[in-house]
Amino acid sequence: MTEHIAEVSACSVGSCGFNHDGCTAFGITIGGTQDHASCATFIDTNAMGGLPKVLAHVGACQRSECVHNNNLMCEAHDVRVGPGREAADCLTYEHA
Repeated sequence: MTEHIAEVSACSVGSCGFNHDGCTAFGITIGGTQDHASCATFIDTNAMGGLPKVLAHVGACQRSECVHNNNLMCEAHDVRVGPGREAADCLTYEHA
């Protein structure tokens, strides 16, 4: 089991209520579909959400086929979120 908790080092999704010059959610969940990963915490809103500072980490990862996934936790050094196939893709995702 991992003791590392991956930080969200970058988020370029401007329409997310948690993105204020970086992700201000305490933790995000990586979800998505087979062979594709996205930020399940993404909320398309103009409302301001989250904490007063950027410190987000990946709390859980549902993409068990990702090379960084260990017991549903992300072992990547850091995670980047941005537009891709969906509005908020996990750009760090790598299929095993």
